[in-house]
Amino acid sequence: QVQLVASGGGLVQTGDSLRLSCVASGLTFRTYVMGWFRQAPGKEREFVGAITRSGVGTDYGDSVKGRFTISRDDAKNTVYLQMNSLKPEDTAIYYCAAGRGRIATALNDYNYWGQGTQVTVSS
Repeated sequence: QVQLVASGGGLVQTGDSLRLSCVASGLTFRTYVMGWFRQAPGKEREFVGAITRSGVGTDYGDSVKGRFTISRDDAKNTVYLQMNSLKPEDTAIYYCAAGRGRIATALNDYNYWGQGTQVTVSS
């Protein structure tokens, strides 16, 4: 069965950096577009970023452009989210997702989801 296991979340201060990891199993990793989403309490799940199958193309939500970077390591079946210059508004549960289609920003475009990892940024 497909599993996406996210890790690396924690409590940090404004301006700090954090790297999230998501390890996939049960799928042919290289054939999937990978995405990151986040959800804060009382808010809709928000697109953070995505990376193409090749790892060459990326897309980011407006709120994180210039601060976050997505990368993937197919040998490790892992997608990463490097988060720099963190702000309190980045506080959320971060979810990784895998999709069989083209790189996309909509929740419905992804086929599999991880359990999420909590990121808390204090001021």
